[in-house]
Amino acid sequence: MEDDFYATIKLKSGEEIFAKVAASEEEGRTMLVVHNPITVDIIKGKGGYAGFKLEPWLKTTTEDLFVINLDDVLTLSESFDMEIIMMHQTFVRKTDNSNNNSKSKKLDRSMGYISTVNDAKLILEKIFKIEKEKDS
Repeated sequence: MEDDFYATIKLKSGEEIFAKVAASEEEGRTMLVVHNPITVDIIKGKGGYAGFKLEPWLKTTTEDLFVINLDDVLTLSESFDMEIIMMHQTFVRKTDNSNNNSKSKKLDRSMGYISTVNDAKLILEKIFKIEKEKDS
């Protein structure tokens, strides 16, 4: 396996991801092992300010390593941009911390109201009826 490097990868599907990448040659095929791939969107705010929105590439998994066949890659560009590399590292660190914290938290009253769906539905219906009667 080659040394890891940061890169922007454009897949043939049209997706663009940024990740720490390692190339691996197996059985005559080149595979990319990507670590914590993210998507980057530019967000424009009022006054012409712009920022970045980072999101995990795959949102329904907790895995952080993925293998991509090089045949599925349109282009790959190694990145030396310290700003995006630092953003990626911060995102990974925060994601790792939130995953560790969420597993250890237990539900309690300080987090909000705890009820069944049916109980919550009845309470909301009562509130709505009271508000509707006030308006009449």
